[in-house]
Amino acid sequence: MTSRQKHDERSNSSSEYRSDDDYAWIPWYCSLEGNEFFAEVDDQYVQDGFNLTGLGQQVVYYDYALDMILDVESTDEILSDDQQEMVENDAETLYGLIHARYILTNRGLHAMLQKYRNCDFGICPRVLCKGHPMLPMGLSDTLNEESVKLYCAKCGNIYNSKYSRHDHVDGAFFGTTFPSLFFLTFPELMPQGKKNRYIPKVFGFKVHKDAYKRSLEAKKRITSSGYERKK
Repeated sequence: MTSRQKHDERSNSSSEYRSDDDYAWIPWYCSLEGNEFFAEVDDQYVQDGFNLTGLGQQVVYYDYALDMILDVESTDEILSDDQQEMVENDAETLYGLIHARYILTNRGLHAMLQKYRNCDFGICPRVLCKGHPMLPMGLSDTLNEESVKLYCAKCGNIYNSKYSRHDHVDGAFFGTTFPSLFFLTFPELMPQGKKNRYIPKVFGFKVHKDAYKRSLEAKKRITSSGYERKK
């Protein structure tokens, strides 16, 4: 039994009255633990072959995977359990690649905007950012190179998710362009002014930028003179 079939059985036992959307693959997939960063791609976008140009070369069971995403029953061929599992994996990969393109469109950007406002991507772990929301991003647009990362516009730093379940989410499903395009589209959300920096102090006085260097030089002189006396 596939993971989708197991999920459907649990869903059927928990409620007798469900809408057609509750059984659709895309909302089901996005609701899974670990997939919180994904937006739900519109069916119309997925159905437009122009939007999927070139993706067939990156997925082996492309046609079957696409049918699964769009909830199209395929009756052409009966697949073995191993083949069905590969189709499911390809469907996840294909959806991720489609998602990376979708979130660069106007509708996709607005879908991610709502998630950003809800802090669905988490908040910056840096204390001085004071809970500023983050955005998911990839360090590469190529599959299987890096897991998804989180970008904070307030400090300009990139972080790993604090949850291990996101370690297996490919960064290419979000891409390198998304954060920059997001803030170009919604410039009012880009933090203004200088970023808050921690200022080291001793007894309330700011430590001079050369203080550590001078302290190290002084320590070396003391150590060196002590060594000479022992000789």
